[in-house]
Amino acid sequence: MPENRILIWYRNDLRLHDHEPLHQALKQSAQVIPLYCFDPRQFGKTRFGFPKTGAFRAQFLRESVAALRTALRSRGSELLVRQGRPEVIIPELVQQWEIKAVYYQREVTAEELAVEHALTKELQTLAVPLKGFWGHTLYHPDDLPFRLSQLPELFTHFRKQVEKGVTVNPALPAPQHLRSLPEGLDPGEIPAIASWGLTLPPSDQRAVLVFKGGEAAGMERLQQYFWQGDRLRSYKETRNGMVGADYSSKFSPWLALGCLSPRYIYEQVQEYEQRRTRNDSTYWLVFELLWRDYFRLICAKHGNKVFQPAGLQGIEIPWKKDWPRFELWREGRTGFPLVDANMRELAATGFMSNRGRQNVASFLTKNLGIDWRMGAEWFESVLIDYDVCSNYGNWNYTAGVGNDARGFRFFNILKQAQDYDPRGEYVALWLPELQRIPAAKRHTPWKLQAVEQQRFGVRLGVDYPLPIVDLFQSAEANERIYNGAIARK
Repeated sequence: MPENRILIWYRNDLRLHDHEPLHQALKQSAQVIPLYCFDPRQFGKTRFGFPKTGAFRAQFLRESVAALRTALRSRGSELLVRQGRPEVIIPELVQQWEIKAVYYQREVTAEELAVEHALTKELQTLAVPLKGFWGHTLYHPDDLPFRLSQLPELFTHFRKQVEKGVTVNPALPAPQHLRSLPEGLDPGEIPAIASWGLTLPPSDQRAVLVFKGGEAAGMERLQQYFWQGDRLRSYKETRNGMVGADYSSKFSPWLALGCLSPRYIYEQVQEYEQRRTRNDSTYWLVFELLWRDYFRLICAKHGNKVFQPAGLQGIEIPWKKDWPRFELWREGRTGFPLVDANMRELAATGFMSNRGRQNVASFLTKNLGIDWRMGAEWFESVLIDYDVCSNYGNWNYTAGVGNDARGFRFFNILKQAQDYDPRGEYVALWLPELQRIPAAKRHTPWKLQAVEQQRFGVRLGVDYPLPIVDLFQSAEANERIYNGAIARK
């Protein structure tokens, strides 16, 4: 009797715990063949010419795939690694090894769906089923109190309905033992990032955390943040920080590649509430996971609208493609220290706080009036924790074209600096040219008199740039443009 073999096609779900494709295959007593494909399309260019996967995320991905291979080997199995398009590689394996079915976790956005459709077509000719499972969110769409087509357009309405009557399904356990792969099946090599033309910059001692890819590293981070450091109890109060490892959970890189399951995190929060404390902070971490769910569901509902310049609301704003000013923003040379410090941190480490992301995105769209998609694609390229739905959902939101009832939402960079970096510590960390300026003046260096510039060793316009726009006049001008677009809608 032929072996019941099921291929598990890994994508952004690089874990063993809470993995339904693997769980369902094992329930059928199948011999599972895990596979990861390094698809060359992952390493192409974005619309505006940035690398789709930059060095930071490529390294984190490589580490995560290696960690999955290690975990599978410790259980008696192996991870096949191939370079190429899944719709080519998988049918070849199916034919060669008489595989009966292919299981995978579903995605919701265009590029990923195109791969699924191409693979479906190829496997249909072989009469082999391709079965997708939903596994990236806290709540399963089948359990929601509304159909996907009726998903509320405002997060608050979504949250209230979900919190009222929907339960989170238990996380599935990781298998303890797996059958070995068929003899003669070549596991393949995990490529170095240099093979994609990428070079990892030297590590920067100022980085908030050394992000190491993989399921074990993600669980270790959770253990450190929740249990060893006992940081969850103050998460809501500290989450808007910008300096240090523990102002926020920083689970996002592991969530983005599926090394951590949101349901596993939820269960750990519940255990923390039972063993330590239940407060606004424990609720708020789950609240942030809900935002993540919402952005994915919105992308599933609206499709490509999230990538269009008019966004989810269809607001036709005449966005600029001002490359000189975009480069100043990208390189952290706008003359606004809070913006510049965040952009330099991103370029040097592949990470930026949530507070920083909101401010730099607001500045690009509301002060410079530059096409928000350029910013979204730069984030896509550089961020370690890039998640297509969260990234584009947040950029829609910040640009004022997403499902947000507040319209033109402008972040006052100076007020934000005083609220979240009152002593200028973050700015001093990432803008060493401003370190000698007193904290009270660090966020407004353009106000320094010539004698002060000499005293503090900074020449404005030379060592540090003057502001490229007037903060409030530029916001007012772009608000007029925005309101005009609303009126024409």
